[in-house]
Amino acid sequence: MTSIDPDRIAKLTVRLEQELADRTPRSLEVYQRAKLVMPAGVPSSFQDQPPHPIYVTGGSGSKVFDVDGNEYIDFHNGFGVMVVGHAHPAVVAAIAETARRGTHFAAPNETSVRVAEELSRRFRLPKVRFCNSGTEATMDAVHLARGYTGKDCIVKIEGTYHGHHDAVMVSVKPPPDRLGPLEAPASVPFSGGIPRSETDLTLVIPFNDPDALERLLSTRDDIAGVIVEPIMLNIGVVMPKPGYLEVLREITERHGVVLIFDEVKTGITIAPGGAVEYFGVVPDIVCLAKAIGGGVPTGAVLGTEEIMALITDDTVKQLGTFNGNPLSMAAAQATLFEVMTADAYKRLGEAAERIEGGCREVIDRYGLPAYTVGALAKGCVMFADTTITDYRSYSAHFREDLNYLGWLFHMNRGVFMTPGGDEQWTLSVAHSDADLDHYVDVFEEFARSVTT
Repeated sequence: MTSIDPDRIAKLTVRLEQELADRTPRSLEVYQRAKLVMPAGVPSSFQDQPPHPIYVTGGSGSKVFDVDGNEYIDFHNGFGVMVVGHAHPAVVAAIAETARRGTHFAAPNETSVRVAEELSRRFRLPKVRFCNSGTEATMDAVHLARGYTGKDCIVKIEGTYHGHHDAVMVSVKPPPDRLGPLEAPASVPFSGGIPRSETDLTLVIPFNDPDALERLLSTRDDIAGVIVEPIMLNIGVVMPKPGYLEVLREITERHGVVLIFDEVKTGITIAPGGAVEYFGVVPDIVCLAKAIGGGVPTGAVLGTEEIMALITDDTVKQLGTFNGNPLSMAAAQATLFEVMTADAYKRLGEAAERIEGGCREVIDRYGLPAYTVGALAKGCVMFADTTITDYRSYSAHFREDLNYLGWLFHMNRGVFMTPGGDEQWTLSVAHSDADLDHYVDVFEEFARSVTT
């Protein structure tokens, strides 16, 4: 493995930050205006990034365009939403046709039934309720787990993000000095404004450690459910160890605890039936959002007959004026039936092999402390000298300096990327081989610059 000079990294970072700022002066102007009316100048804190946010004017296929007129190949894809590509004709046509008949009624529509039937088939759970975001989906899932068991505590994985409601804004990316012991991780609030009483109801265990869950459930009788991303996707890409999800299923069933898969990011992006299909493990509840709507705000919570009966009999309230909105349902129907077909998944598999293989060859040639990992549309280069298996190994080994510099290289060479270490790329059906090869070419330029 090649030794990398930290001074070189620091100097390259300063130079490339300035280069990005010089390429995007109009974004800086908009940013200065935005800060007067929006905290941090952005609609969502995730969008705040150095040297300043890049303001986007539109997109088409695999490309997006900013207010400075720069064109990028988009591997950000709306934080993993746009697996269909931008302005896909089928999705655009469905939204336009529906909008001509009205945009909102707060009444059920037949399209929602077709979408629910398809999601139920793909994810192997019989009942579906719609919502408007991943946060709402995981919030509904927590309510259902608590209502079904009559218990209050929720278990989540250390380092995962499940949206911004109180129950899950715990130990998302806790500072290393606040983690607590491995055998009893601390429950650390992710934000101000979270009551301590709420944080105390959320218990934390490491990813890929089923024994930790077994120990916890053997000593506590107040746990309603366990919520887990089948693949951790906010610290790069961290795959479950073989058999991990199967053991979680067995443990939760044995202890009478509800198992929730947060498939907001994996749902329909890694297989037609998401992680349920990819790993062959069916939980009690699945949470969906992002990709199922083809770029419009939507989400869904799927569950067993017994659990979802709580909504039918009004024991658990699942409400929302915009749930099943006709525009969202039209976009979801087009996404599921017209875009994300068998041919689409075949193409995503080919694209994943091409970009991962290309990056792996560059890593080997230049001796980078890194490796590639992915599952169909979701993948990245993990800048670490050992395989990351959970949040603690990520905290100890992940090279954020290299990750950020790689982001700057790509942004300055026409590759739009997700800021931070959350995930490096989301592939879409619109990406061409030339798009994928350009990503790899820029990655090679980065590798050459940091090692020679």
